[in-house]
Amino acid sequence: MGELILYDYWRSSAAWRVRLALAAKGLAASHVPISLIAAEQRSPDHLARNPQGLVPVLADGTLLLSQSLAIIEYLEETHPDPPLLPADPAGRALVRSAALIIAADVHPLGNLRVLRWLREELGQDEAAVTAWLHQWMGTGLAALEAFATSHGGRYVYGDRLSLADLCLVPQLYNARRFGLPIADLPRLLAAEAAVFALPWAAGTRPVEPESVK
Repeated sequence: MGELILYDYWRSSAAWRVRLALAAKGLAASHVPISLIAAEQRSPDHLARNPQGLVPVLADGTLLLSQSLAIIEYLEETHPDPPLLPADPAGRALVRSAALIIAADVHPLGNLRVLRWLREELGQDEAAVTAWLHQWMGTGLAALEAFATSHGGRYVYGDRLSLADLCLVPQLYNARRFGLPIADLPRLLAAEAAVFALPWAAGTRPVEPESVK
């Protein structure tokens, strides 16, 4: 493994998942900010890293990886300790299914480019955009709460930190940011608290750059 460089945006949920994974595994990475507000993700340099024009991108030497879950699985395979997936096939499948509730079904519908499309191309006002966000975040988080009720312990799945928790934490941040009531998600809130009880977790939180304050 070469030098790790993470191209990210401070408020990107997907990038935060990767920051959590790096921190959980004790891996150091240089961070290169890509401003989504300034459209730096569509610059020629960044499109050369990721033709989708999205963050995060992880560089490991000459290897460039996009898509947060693929990046985390790569880190899991190259640095298996501590594990972010259970040892048994059923457990791994369950954790992946929980993670995908957020990464595949909830987060994409609240992505900045989607919200811009709703506002700019479809002419939706802020009330409509908020209703959209609450609908899809609310149904997805309710499903994950049911999963955690069936399969969780200290964390979303069992009593060990997993990929599912790495997806949960940024999504709860988004829920609060957009005013979604979450008091009725006690298992998810407990799992979030368990993550932030870990000594390395607080350092992964989004920090607004001085340049945009």
